[in-house]
This record gives sequence, C-alpha cells and structure tokens, in this order.
Amino acid sequence: MESLSLTNFNQSLCFVYLCQVQNNLIYILSGSNLGNSFCYLNYAKNRIAEEVGEIIAASSIYESLAWGFESEEAFLNQCLLVSTTDTAAVVLEKLLRIETEAGRKRDKKKKYSSRTLDLDILFYNSSVIKEKNLTIPHPLLHKRLFTLIPLQEIIPKGFTHPVLHQNIEEMIHSCDDKADFPIKKEAVFKKSINFIR
Repeated sequence: MESLSLTNFNQSLCFVYLCQVQNNLIYILSGSNLGNSFCYLNYAKNRIAEEVGEIIAASSIYESLAWGFESEEAFLNQCLLVSTTDTAAVVLEKLLRIETEAGRKRDKKKKYSSRTLDLDILFYNSSVIKEKNLTIPHPLLHKRLFTLIPLQEIIPKGFTHPVLHQNIEEMIHSCDDKADFPIKKEAVFKKSINFIR
C-alpha cells in the first residue's frame, strides 16, 4: 500500500474541512525580508488567528530571493489557510493593520521594496473580486514560484483557479518565473485539534 505523504495528508484534511466548514476559507501569503523574518511570520500567524479567524493549515516556510527588485536580504514566505466569518474587504483592512503593527513602511514611489511584513490575500473561497484596492484571486500568484510552492502544500489538489481554470500543479508547470526554486526552511504545519468540526 502506498504511503500517504505529509503534504497529501495535509491536503486531504484541508479538503474534508472545506466540505464541512460553513465559514469562508481564505488563503494568505505572508512574507518578510527585514529584521528577524521568522519572528515576523510567527507574529503574523498569531495576529491573524486573533483578528481574522482560525488557522486551519500553514505551509512550510520557504526562502527565496527578492522578486521584482534587487535586495541583499532574502525573503521568507509562508502560506496560511484561514477560516473566517469576515468579508474579503474586512480581512484586507485587518491585514493592513497587522502589517503596520509589525513596522511595515510603504514607499509610494516604489512598487516593490524590502519589508518587515507583507500579507497578501491569494484566494477567498472561489470568489472573483475586483474592487478599488482589492483583486482576488491575487493577480500575480500564478507568476510567482515563491507563492505557488508553499501554496501547493496546503491547497486541495481539486481546487481550481476561478479565472485561469488551472489547479495548483498546472499553475506551477506553466509558471514562467525564472527565479530559483524557493528553499524550504521549516516544515509544514497542520492543525490536528479541532481541525474537523
């Protein structure tokens, strides 16, 4: 009998939860390349659990070079699956506040820059949302390996991008990101207690 890998097991649990939970399921990417990035990612996870909702799963933490600009400091990234009763717009407000709490400084003159904490909404259920300051699915997620690789660990294989109509494996295969593959720095986390309600 073929053994079930941790990633597949985690995805299976996420799928069961997806079928049973009544709340909204939201995928969030956290990133940091300033200061103690591990601490900032942990801070983000704790504050999201307090403000947004229950964290159902968290990917491994991956290290990658800066994307879209040059920086000597590498980024750490992690994907989170969160169950929330909030709307996408409310979640965005809360994430922006958490970034500010973590010392995030925004330079309006630069599209990309180093940061203590960056929190992006990748998916909100299977919704397609286009508002003034919010586009879901995230318009660049399919172009970034540093997003797709950690996301692959926690998203159900049957989940399809509502605009591109591709699953996670197809998005990775078609991604033309020329950056090196992200390096895993810390193992995947799955919530085993109260995971299935």
